[in-house]
Amino acid sequence: MLACDCFASLKLRRSVRESRLAWAVIAGTVPVGLAGLLFDDAIETTLRVPQVIVMTTIGFGVLLWWADARARGRRSEHELTWTDVAVIGIGQALALVPGTSRSGITITAGLLVGLSRMGAARYSFLLAIPVTALAGMLKMLHLTTGAYSVDWPAFALGALISGVTAFLVIHYFLKFLGKVGLWPYVVYRFLLGGILLLYIYG
Repeated sequence: MLACDCFASLKLRRSVRESRLAWAVIAGTVPVGLAGLLFDDAIETTLRVPQVIVMTTIGFGVLLWWADARARGRRSEHELTWTDVAVIGIGQALALVPGTSRSGITITAGLLVGLSRMGAARYSFLLAIPVTALAGMLKMLHLTTGAYSVDWPAFALGALISGVTAFLVIHYFLKFLGKVGLWPYVVYRFLLGGILLLYIYG
């Protein structure tokens, strides 16, 4: 539906139903694409060390806790401003740093700009669609140009199962979020960070 409305808005040169949200998803994906192209080497080498992973796991857990604790936003993903989109898009780009959760940082950014918990979560999951699609296409390109054979039926089945699983997880996560909030995810990041600290320095 979002894709259809996006193309319709191009054809009619005006907003059509969900087209504004569709363009917000596209615009919010640009920062992570640019960051991936510019900093790919650093991300895969310099930043992929245990100390960075521990700092981002705990640090962004603290930021999520603070953002969720002060959350007073009531706006939905349909009420995003372009400034909101830019801030959340930059947050998604930070997710390229190892130890940073893409969904966690984008939900945090959404809360900080004044979205409701549900609005921030829904926009975060919408942002995952183009990122996942681009990553999948890049992986397929590597596979098709590689020197080894690929079991394409198994690859397609894995992609289908992943898609269905992701849909179910999002569906039930949104229900869980509406009842409980984000504190279990914050606790998880603190526990994971603590375990990593013990592993590195214990």
